[in-house]
This record gives sequence, C-alpha cells and structure tokens, in this order.
Amino acid sequence: MNVDFKKRQASFLIQIAMLSIVLFGAHYYILHHFAKDINLFFPLWQVYLFQIVVTVFLYTIVNYKYTSKNADIFKFFMIATLLKMVLAIVFLLPMILSKTFLNKQPDVFNFFVPYFIYLFFEVYSLTRFLQKK
Repeated sequence: MNVDFKKRQASFLIQIAMLSIVLFGAHYYILHHFAKDINLFFPLWQVYLFQIVVTVFLYTIVNYKYTSKNADIFKFFMIATLLKMVLAIVFLLPMILSKTFLNKQPDVFNFFVPYFIYLFFEVYSLTRFLQKK
C-alpha cells in the first residue's frame, strides 16, 4: 500500500470518528429533549452506522483509485454517489413500504439530515486531497 493512501485514510477515519461522535451526541440530545413522544422506525444508531459505513467505503475506493493514478476519479465519484443514493433508498424501503407505520416524516428527516452532513464532509475531504495534486 502507498504511504500517502494510508495517511489520507487514517486522517479521514479519525475525522469521521470525531464528526460522528459529535453529530450522534447532538442528534441524540435533540431527539431526547425535544422529540420524546415520537416513535422512530429506525434506531438512531442504525442510521449512523449506515452513514459511516457507506461514507468510509466510498472515500476508501476513491482514495485507492486516486493512489493508483486513475484519471476518471470524478466520473467514478459521481457514479459512487449515485450508488450511495440508491443504497439510501434501499435502506429506507422497509419504512416507506410499511403500512402500520404512518408517521414517516420524522424518520425521513432523521435519516437525511445526517446523510447530507456526511455527504458534505465526504466531498470536502475528497476535494481537499484532490486539489493538492
């Protein structure tokens, strides 16, 4: 493995761990104090586990492609982001198709607010090391 790949990957893992701890804590605090009465389809930890796994996987692949001097990194990133969106819909599909669970709006917000924060963080991290080229 390339030393630069390992440095970027380790730095990203530390940053995403710190972001996840802060974001999960704030999200849990808000839900606990302001939305006690709302029943959510997905537990908060499942939402964050999905977000972290997908974000780290996508970043790792783009980082690896960059290290192997692949020229079509932007195209690959766009395809991977589309795949990430499809996976998000697949993740939410049980809730969407549930006939017994009527109030779906809190779950959608509960999922997509961290989704866009992680997406922003991922794009920021990738552009930061791609600009150093």
